[in-house]
Amino acid sequence: MSHPHPGLGTPPPLLEGGLRVVALGGLGEIGRNMTVFEYGDKLLVVDCGVLFPETEQPGIDLILPDFSYIRERLDDVVAVVLTHGHEDHIGAVPYLLRERRDIPIIGSRFTLALLQAKLKEHRVVPVVDEVVEGDRMQVGPFDLEFFAVNHSIPDAMAVAIRTEAGLVLHTGDFKMDQLPLDGRLTDLGGFARLGAEGVDLLLSDSTNAEVPGFVTPEREIGPVLEEVVRTASRRVIVACFASHVHRVQQVLDAAEHHGRKVAFVGRSMVRNMGVASDLGLLQIPPGIVVEMKDIERLDPRKVLLVSTGSQGEPLSALSRMANRSHHQVRIEPEDTVVLASSLIPGNENAVYRVINGLSRWGARVIHKGVAKVHVSGHAPAGELLYLLNAVKPSNLMPVHGEWRHLRAHAELGRLTGVDSIVLADDGVVVDLIDGRATIVGAVPCGYVYVDGLEVGDVGESTLKDRRILGEEGFISLTIAVDSMTGKIAGAPQIAARGFSDDPKAFDDVLPLLEAELDRAAAEGVSEPHQLGQQLRRVLGRWVSDTYRRRPMIIPVVLEV
Repeated sequence: MSHPHPGLGTPPPLLEGGLRVVALGGLGEIGRNMTVFEYGDKLLVVDCGVLFPETEQPGIDLILPDFSYIRERLDDVVAVVLTHGHEDHIGAVPYLLRERRDIPIIGSRFTLALLQAKLKEHRVVPVVDEVVEGDRMQVGPFDLEFFAVNHSIPDAMAVAIRTEAGLVLHTGDFKMDQLPLDGRLTDLGGFARLGAEGVDLLLSDSTNAEVPGFVTPEREIGPVLEEVVRTASRRVIVACFASHVHRVQQVLDAAEHHGRKVAFVGRSMVRNMGVASDLGLLQIPPGIVVEMKDIERLDPRKVLLVSTGSQGEPLSALSRMANRSHHQVRIEPEDTVVLASSLIPGNENAVYRVINGLSRWGARVIHKGVAKVHVSGHAPAGELLYLLNAVKPSNLMPVHGEWRHLRAHAELGRLTGVDSIVLADDGVVVDLIDGRATIVGAVPCGYVYVDGLEVGDVGESTLKDRRILGEEGFISLTIAVDSMTGKIAGAPQIAARGFSDDPKAFDDVLPLLEAELDRAAAEGVSEPHQLGQQLRRVLGRWVSDTYRRRPMIIPVVLEV
């Protein structure tokens, strides 16, 4: 999928003293966040994440940003700054490092630990530079300063980028929980200090720009989870993001209080909680965590599982439990399943499919729609207004959101009196010159698909074929032709998959195909490709008229 930009041509060379900003993902979508900043002849990348596929992208594992804009200039990349450790911000780093392994990666301790654990699977040892909030460092022509922000993962940070062109603040993902479980507040004082200095361009999280008010504190979730565990008559299974350490901590605390043993289910959950424990971010009570293989011998009333799959991912642990394909966990009546996460836009059908599957086997399913078991990690409109008033940016560029979120955020900027608001899409080039941000062009910026071990080999035409195969089925038409005389050596043979179970479905079209063969013979048509296309048109027209369907039809002409 490409991102066409009618009326936007190739951008001109960057003017001396200007700063260029190009988002290669994260605009008009939730995921694939990657922004390139260009000053002089150097590039700085902020985040490099993945987007997860939807139903119209069958067979695809991940969707990457399009690196083509920077591919010829990888040696000019001075660093990749990671704002936090969510997959939509770090998941594509392994694929970028395939192209240049020594790009310095800058991030917080937990973010880098998650990345390094991921890179082990790719057999890549990164060059990393660990920072904490309050740090300030020079990377090429970019002066970077880091600020603590509160999010649904530890160690999230915003980054201020100073160049001669001006001061840019990139918030990353954030919210303003005033009672965070780890005591790590979003640095409003630091943001206000930047505002007093003069922020020329603010790139800010737009995910909850449509949601009024202020975020619910995380600590209000704990008592709800505690009550769920207390009243559960059998096993409790809590599904959440594998990076939500604070939520898992609340679950562990509730399990300890009610005498339940805990097992982590899902590879990413086991890996991430191990990393969080090693870094002291997750406090695991002694003796409470057991291996999955030991669960079967325990009283179900004393078991709590923490699982991946809160977004209905087809291969996740929770989805396999819902369809009874998980090799260790079988849902039984009176089990309690808690979906401790919000719905990422586009995942609604998958999540409700899992809920229905769990309910079918008798589980009691609790989710955000029926109980306060999750709060978002993104700032709603009230907090975005607070930030805008504190920072007082000259220019606002809403990021991280679908178009409805970006436009809602732009309206908040207008209400607070921001002079210039830039609404951009992936690939749109924005230049900050003399304190003014303007759109100056666009660069090619499409989806790059990961399919198994292959990257970029699958395009829209292949996906279109897969959709046709999945929705309409497949018909093969085989005909044998004498290679010496060019005459037909036998009647046409039709085979189909995913089209019809009726063995006589194609009986009525055989006379039409034979008539077409006679016509071709009379006209002297014997070239295999031309003959196959004529038969394909006859069969396709008949299928469309008879069944109102458009399956994939492949003619095969054999010379014998």
